[in-house]
Amino acid sequence: MSTRTDALTRREQILGEAARLFAERGFHGVGVDEIGAAVGISGPGLYRHFAGKDAMLAELLVGISERLYRGGRRCLAESAESGLGPAAALDVLVGRHIDFALDDRALITLHDRELDRLRDSDRKLVRQLQRQYVELWVGVVREVHPALPEKEARAAVHAVFGLLNSTPHLSRPSALPDRETTAALLHRMARGALVAAAEAAAERAAGRSAAAM
Repeated sequence: MSTRTDALTRREQILGEAARLFAERGFHGVGVDEIGAAVGISGPGLYRHFAGKDAMLAELLVGISERLYRGGRRCLAESAESGLGPAAALDVLVGRHIDFALDDRALITLHDRELDRLRDSDRKLVRQLQRQYVELWVGVVREVHPALPEKEARAAVHAVFGLLNSTPHLSRPSALPDRETTAALLHRMARGALVAAAEAAAERAAGRSAAAM
């Protein structure tokens, strides 16, 4: 007898294969039958889990936006409960996003290529969740670098996301360092970019002060 856990696991399998195939060949280049074959069920059998490909795409893109935002909120709450300072909390936030960037490359590709295929309500929800996620980062970044103006902090956060989310465009995985080394490199680069933004803001502030004397 099928259990709820079995059903959830099957849905996750379907979504995982759909993400991989959509990323490799494009949304319109993949049929329902192919997704079904990848998880060992008939194409029509997928309709017991999803209304169709559009529903799969929406769940993938809305789902990852929800996971990042809610996971970010949870990580900041747990950092505060553990007594971690802002710098340590930011390190945890960066590390979580790096895990996403390394482990869910197909979803990054899907977002870049297929977001406009979502119906308006789903696309707006994705954008809303993304803005909320950005603001989580902005708040922590400004705690670590209080001299960094809010607009510049937001621009720096978007730039860091661009850096970390570039993983689908990197060379073949076999040509990269091991995962631990790659994650550490991305972490140093992300934190370095934020430090550079704060230093640039401080230099400008110092220049304005000197000019006013």
